[in-house]
Amino acid sequence: MSNSIKYSFGGKYKWRLDETNDYLVLVPCDPPYISEYLSLANGVLTCFSGYEWDGASGPAIDTANFMRGSLFHDALYQLMHEAVIPWKNRKRADKILREICLADGMSKIRAWWVYVGVRIGAGRKK
Repeated sequence: MSNSIKYSFGGKYKWRLDETNDYLVLVPCDPPYISEYLSLANGVLTCFSGYEWDGASGPAIDTANFMRGSLFHDALYQLMHEAVIPWKNRKRADKILREICLADGMSKIRAWWVYVGVRIGAGRKK
């Protein structure tokens, strides 16, 4: 598991993953889930090359220390929207965003604002 990702601009969404990447999210999924672009098994979320996501939302901006966190955060939210995992994992997904951003060099104050922003403004099950 690396703390860098290779991605490019474009596609249906803003960003396209150019190389498969995974992260230990510790979110249970039984049975394991696998699709063309995502896999969640044994607590590991894998985003396969070609997966697209929209990165930062609202006033947040896409910076190098935000991209990997936004990748896994968006993938977890997609899995919740698709009812692959329950919405009770939302807080865990938001914490993972902050955790990855800090690991990738984001300042503590910005990571805190990112976390507060998704806690307040991110989508909920309707």
